[in-house]
Amino acid sequence: MSVATRYWAELAWLGDGEPRRDVLIEVENGGITAVTPGVRHPGPDTVRLPGLTLPGLANVHSHAFHRALRGRIQTGADSFWTWRDHMYDIAARLEPDTYHALARATYAEMALAGVTSVGEFHYLHRAPNGLAYADPNAMSHALIAAAREAGVRITLLDTLYLTASVDGAPLEGPQRRFSDQDLDGWSARHSALADALARVPGTRIGAALHSVRAVPAELIPAFVEQTAGVPLHVHLSEQQAENDACLAYHGKTPTQLLADAGALGARTTAVHATHLADVDLTLLGDTRTTVCLCPTTERDLADGIGPARALASSGSSLCLGSDSHAVIDLFEEARAVEFHERLRSGRRGHFLPAELLTATTSAGHAALGWPDAGRIAPGARADLVTVRLDTVRAAGLDEAGAAAAVLFAATAADVSHVVCDGRVIVRDGMHCAIPDVPGALAAAIKAVAG
Repeated sequence: MSVATRYWAELAWLGDGEPRRDVLIEVENGGITAVTPGVRHPGPDTVRLPGLTLPGLANVHSHAFHRALRGRIQTGADSFWTWRDHMYDIAARLEPDTYHALARATYAEMALAGVTSVGEFHYLHRAPNGLAYADPNAMSHALIAAAREAGVRITLLDTLYLTASVDGAPLEGPQRRFSDQDLDGWSARHSALADALARVPGTRIGAALHSVRAVPAELIPAFVEQTAGVPLHVHLSEQQAENDACLAYHGKTPTQLLADAGALGARTTAVHATHLADVDLTLLGDTRTTVCLCPTTERDLADGIGPARALASSGSSLCLGSDSHAVIDLFEEARAVEFHERLRSGRRGHFLPAELLTATTSAGHAALGWPDAGRIAPGARADLVTVRLDTVRAAGLDEAGAAAAVLFAATAADVSHVVCDGRVIVRDGMHCAIPDVPGALAAAIKAVAG
């Protein structure tokens, strides 16, 4: 049965310069069939979207369970490595039911922020004792169900995680939950998951190498071959200590190691890419490897400032993720890309607004295996995010420059309506399926963090 809806946007950014006024967006069966600017009187059967309407946003890198750490461990002398111990404490307590509740609330928070696709970098596979669940993909199914209930698409980036360091040290403590024991074990579980979810709407199954410290170098080529045809993601050079260890053990940077193993390329997304040598920039750009920056997490964990402008200029497409969810706000991630470059260089104006908007929309969806999302155009998925222009943050913005102004002035709190695959999931700032998202978050976090 055909389902048709008409949306009328007061202003809409169509990807070709300044926003257009009075845009009629016709949708059928979850896809956009027509886009017509200048429609002054759209008719009574039209859903009105007052404010600026953008394509749906893509959150390319998420660890849903990290949301339980927000506001709890931001103070005191600390480092990435000591922060990781706090993260492991949460990881040790999660079970499929509590993970489902936490992820459902976290994805609902993303929906309220305008996110229509999330990339879940998932490595919490096993039970707390390190043994497999009766259903080896119980935790994966919990995440898939959580995203569907929150109304967002999910690309589950099923992660291979076998060792604790580049020299092959064994996993200990909570890390044992992350491991399938060997590549064959991962492959068997992954194949079963992919088969089970092959026809589930709004779901993609991708693959991830956790990092060069978590996967022995000799296994990477086989992993790349086995996962051909799906999105491939990898944590890359997030910490200088990882680079130093890789250089000492392999005599090459993590980027060089991945390049030699055939892991770079158009389907690959390197997450963070913070500490790069010139040769790394060239390798990533020449292979057209996408880079996902996570500025709010990178600054929260004192990771450093990645070379965003150099990466883009070298040929890498940029996209964005909220990673540990210290903040869930893709507008903040986008402007942080520009602001961090300003801090590094001492000058302003490194990215055009259209570049940052593309990073939050079409580039991100493409990195997650949804190339037909992230545009307001016929043939695209009907993903729409409307940002109010009458809030205290956005009031007074110049209409002609509204798209750029929203990037630098608005926040996730200004999102009023969200449509994903033609279905309204947020209306007037309220989640349609989960009315009390703060309450859901509080209850889910209390269950795992106390």
